Amino acid sequence: MKKQDRYQYILEYFRKQMPEVQTELEFGNIFQLLVAVILSAQCTDKRINQVTPELFRRFPDAHSMASAEPEDVLEYIKSVSYPNAKADHLVKMARKIVEIHHGEVPSDMNLLLDLPGVGRKTANVIQSVAFGKSAMAVDTHVFRVSHRLGLVPDKANTPFKVEQELIKYIPEEDIPRAHHWLLLHGRYICTSRRPHCEKCDLTGVCPSASL
Repeated sequence: MKKQDRYQYILEYFRKQMPEVQTELEFGNIFQLLVAVILSAQCTDKRINQVTPELFRRFPDAHSMASAEPEDVLEYIKSVSYPNAKADHLVKMARKIVEIHHGEVPSDMNLLLDLPGVGRKTANVIQSVAFGKSAMAVDTHVFRVSHRLGLVPDKANTPFKVEQELIKYIPEEDIPRAHHWLLLHGRYICTSRRPHCEKCDLTGVCPSASL
């Protein structure tokens, strides 16, 4: 199967199955989304959604978190991965947003990447979810599923290379949804240890199918 045909088949499947799709992280504003995405690194969305309600009640915006100390934030996020480092990043990130961006999360990629604790994946999520830009965030699920479905070659061995490969073939208007399509497929069907090929409707075009 030609690569273009593979993309067309898979994208059409997701368009029909998940025409409306969004992040499973819970948040009330763009700053809270940024906090949740930073916290979600190497941690499940389920865990983050258990932690953030109390965290956001105490620190609902950049100004409130900027006035805190890392140990204040740590009290609310002890159960997530790498809590000490993340607490430090969150406070420094909030302070920079207040000092440089007047308390508003920037939409520009370079300005986002300049924030403590924000890498390319996080910046792409914010651009896509918060600002509706055609940005492809590549997390572990998207990376894995893209390779298993044959959407990217083996030489695409970094998240950035996968991102660049995907955006070459996915129509611009589909890119914000495509991140969630691949992520959710990886989270619930094409799981890391043992993919549930028996539940997958893409096995006919999947070079990794184990049926």
